[in-house]
Amino acid sequence: MPHAPSSPDTPGTDTALQGWRLRLYTIIFEADTRAGRWFDVALIVLILASVAVVVADSVPALQARWHQVFWAAEWVFTLLFTIEYVARLLCVRQPLRYATSFFGIVDLLALLPTYLALLLPEAHVLIDVRVLRLLRIFRVFKLTAYMTEYSSLGQALRASRRKITVFLTAVLMIVLVMGTLMYVVEGPSNGFESIPTAVYWAITTMTTVGFGDITPKTDMGRFIASVMMLLGWGTLAVPTGIVTAEMASQRGAAPQVPTTRTCPECLSEGHLPEARYCLHCGAHLSPWQREGA
Repeated sequence: MPHAPSSPDTPGTDTALQGWRLRLYTIIFEADTRAGRWFDVALIVLILASVAVVVADSVPALQARWHQVFWAAEWVFTLLFTIEYVARLLCVRQPLRYATSFFGIVDLLALLPTYLALLLPEAHVLIDVRVLRLLRIFRVFKLTAYMTEYSSLGQALRASRRKITVFLTAVLMIVLVMGTLMYVVEGPSNGFESIPTAVYWAITTMTTVGFGDITPKTDMGRFIASVMMLLGWGTLAVPTGIVTAEMASQRGAAPQVPTTRTCPECLSEGHLPEARYCLHCGAHLSPWQREGA
């Protein structure tokens, strides 16, 4: 049921953004306009360059020769990201909601390591968290097909979360029982020093990783290990089948063309071009601006 327009006096449901805030919001949070796309492309280039500087600075030979250059470049990147973060807070209706959102937290974490490094030099390596901001690459190039499939996969995972939870619970019970059994059969003399250690072995064996740091020595232990390996191959197919079945059940639904249109109230994305109100919170949406507008 569509939401009716609300009064400008109602908290949280005021009219659409206007003036410089609307222009800044469209550029920063949406990628359907030329300016918005160039902004996101430039942001991704800065993120990649910043991560490359941190990686290069960790190489002793490069650090000895270019450390001052790397240090200066990192501060330039940090100041640019700080300006961008402040601009995001200025152009949204509820800055606190953005600051506590997923991308808001990631954006803040991308800034803190450089400032914290003034007090704790070891925190500098945490700058690589900026690579998480590359998740915005799906918005930049308007990868409609990929965004549609991403949305479909997300819906399938949400629909099958209870089945997957039951499956993981069953797996945990199996590795606990088999790990305990191996602890009894092999014992500390063969490397199974405790039940947690034996459970660790059961998990690595059942997932077909098999580090080889702990191996059974007795015939009964090898038999149990063989059963665990075969069981591991079977369990790999279960979650795949669950998610695949959910995705197949959704194929009958009519696909929607996603956009990067973002609600300024709750910051949710993907609204249809003709939408007037947010699908999630009912807030009024500004007119959709496409490339070339």
